[in-house]
Amino acid sequence: MNDLDLFSDPYGDGHAPDGPPGRRDRRSARRRQKRRRRSGRAAALFALAFIVAVFGTAGVLGVAMLDNRLHPPDYDGSGSGAVTVQIKDGASGSVIGLTLEQHRVVKSSRAFVKAYAKESRASSIQPGFYQMRLKMSSKAAMALLLDPKSRAGSQITIPEGRRAVEVFELLAKKTGIPVRDFQAAAKKGQQLGLPSYAKGRIEGYLYPGRYDLDPNGSAQQILKQMVERFNKEAESVDLVGKAREADLSPATVVTLASLVQAEGGKPEDLPKISRVIYNRVARGMPLQFDTTVLYALNKRTLTVTNQDLAVDSPYNTYKHKGLPPGPISNPGPDAIEAAVAPEKGKWIFFTATDPTNKVTEFAETEAQRLELEKKFRAWQRAHPGQ
Repeated sequence: MNDLDLFSDPYGDGHAPDGPPGRRDRRSARRRQKRRRRSGRAAALFALAFIVAVFGTAGVLGVAMLDNRLHPPDYDGSGSGAVTVQIKDGASGSVIGLTLEQHRVVKSSRAFVKAYAKESRASSIQPGFYQMRLKMSSKAAMALLLDPKSRAGSQITIPEGRRAVEVFELLAKKTGIPVRDFQAAAKKGQQLGLPSYAKGRIEGYLYPGRYDLDPNGSAQQILKQMVERFNKEAESVDLVGKAREADLSPATVVTLASLVQAEGGKPEDLPKISRVIYNRVARGMPLQFDTTVLYALNKRTLTVTNQDLAVDSPYNTYKHKGLPPGPISNPGPDAIEAAVAPEKGKWIFFTATDPTNKVTEFAETEAQRLELEKKFRAWQRAHPGQ
């Protein structure tokens, strides 16, 4: 075998190679490079297809979301059926929309907010209960909220200082619900949400103010609404914390506030009346408040007789020293504030010398008190029967 034969069949297997070793290596390298280019192009095409798929889907979703924002789902027409909806005081357009959506009045709160933004009278929507329809267009719902005829239920304002029984009478007159229903509901303090320190008694915890009454509400629901208002206000002013700072229990603060409210005429007098109570209790003096006696007798009068003062009751502060066992009225925020922050002073007496104009005067001595009593008797003579 010559050199040429060895070169043509180096392995002796009868298969001649394609060429010299250097040429073979170059060809193999070119083939591998082509395969890598094909694989790279395939990977690039796959990645491009994936990106197009992803961003194409996102684009479709984005368009759908944008369309949903620009054209939120909404019902057509004026709806059907009936549902009572409460719009609370201070509710914004979005809050009203969410309320309507929850009651199935409108299809989406966003659609209502869009209609709300277009309505120049939207801010004039009043708090209260409204008779609405189900599945209304947002535009139709807006029109009903602006229509006084759609108002349901009624409003009532409970004055400060009214006793629970008087509150029941006011509510009964306004709603047509019998007084006895309110009296029965008042006995279920736990169901009304009374604070634990109320000990199940509702007197003092029917917060005064304006209320929108649910036309379908029961006596229990209405009283619960008033107690919830008390709880909310008590939390906002930190009644429990302020009572602790004054070294009093929350229940004592409410009782004291009820006395201040019952005896007070003008708001500026309340901190002074509170100071008189503190001073008399500190000296071990009986309060001798006619209002507590009249509470025990369930009477309202400016003329209290000796027979009245003899009533056998723990609320008779002529007979019993200290505060009565519980509130005698439902106080407002000024009286509650006065109960924990009395004005500084040495007064131990006060007299309403002119009840017509709510004039109350204060005294530090018995002689001064007698002078104030003379003024009151003169007022009585000038106003017989009052």
